[in-house]
Amino acid sequence: MAKLSLINRNLKRKRMVDKYADKRARLISTICNYTIPIEKRNEARIALQMLPRNASPVRLRNRCELTGRPRGVYSKFGLGRIKLREIAMSGKIPGITKASW
Repeated sequence: MAKLSLINRNLKRKRMVDKYADKRARLISTICNYTIPIEKRNEARIALQMLPRNASPVRLRNRCELTGRPRGVYSKFGLGRIKLREIAMSGKIPGITKASW
């Protein structure tokens, strides 16, 4: 189990990313629109830089929903490799079987 503080920090970042997503998208579209004068685009660039660092989606970390494990997370299931195997072996995920060849 991961430290609770790290899990909570990531949840806080998720909330902040969601909060600033619209504003960030508007600013980025303004920066990338070359029909807008350079002064307005520079103002948008400065405004984007003034957003909180944790509002950037790059700072999010994929974590297992059950244990909080940061590595070996299957994004399709949202579970770490260990928990995914345990749940799949108990037959709780339909369509998942153990591979054998």
